[in-house]
Parts: sequence; C-alpha cells; structure tokens
Amino acid sequence: MPPSADINDREEGLTLKPNFDASGLITCVATDAAGGEVLMVAHMNDEALRRTIASGEAWYFSRSRKALWRKGETSGHTQRVVEIRIDCDQDVVWLRIEQKGAACHTGRRSCFYRKVTGSEGGGQLSFVDAERLFDPKAVYRK
Repeated sequence: MPPSADINDREEGLTLKPNFDASGLITCVATDAAGGEVLMVAHMNDEALRRTIASGEAWYFSRSRKALWRKGETSGHTQRVVEIRIDCDQDVVWLRIEQKGAACHTGRRSCFYRKVTGSEGGGQLSFVDAERLFDPKAVYRK
C-alpha cells in the first residue's frame, strides 16, 4: 500500500492500527470519565493495549522497570475503563476511566498535583489538589 493510502487508512479508516514508537510504545492519557480531569499519562506496548481492550482494566508498560503492569495490582487503586479512544494518527491512546482511589504512585488522586507559574528565573511550581489518599511508603514496600 502506498504511504499516502496507509496514512489515509490510519486517519480515516475504522481499523485499529496503533502507531507505536521506535521503542514499541504508545503514550496513553487517562482521564476521569465523569469529570474529565487528567489523572495520569503512561505508556502502553502492544500487549498492554490488547489486555486493556480485552479486560476493561487499565494495563501499562513501565519504561523504568521494563515490565507490563495492571494499574492497582500493588496498591489496589484500580482503573476501570469506560471508553478507549485513539487520536487521529493513532499514536496516542485516551482512556476514560473510573478511578478507584489514587491514580498517582505518590498517593495523590492525579499525577498533575503541581501548577507551573511564570517567574523571573523561569517556571515556579506550587501544589494544587495535592492531598495524599495513601502513604506510598506503606503501599509500595520493597
């Protein structure tokens, strides 16, 4: 198939053709299905995406651990998938989820608990919605 036909099929067709990067990963954004809040951004490999589709639970690939993981398998803070969407060129997955507990490994509901504001030296961080729902040291004992 010529490149232009493949691009058209990926952008306008109805066949799922995830556009994984050179490492075999695709970025995934997880948002709260009810309120739309961005809860986390992670990565999926082919197996994580397939398991997510099949199970209705969020699966990801950890770049640091180089391992597949189901959200909540250690913490119990799970993500039930309400809807899966993929962007126009199929290189980003969007999960609309029902979050049980916290999405962030720091114990917070969302991984986006700091706001960036401008300052003379560049960006300055401040906490917003930063209440911890659990103690990560107690949950992720090694």
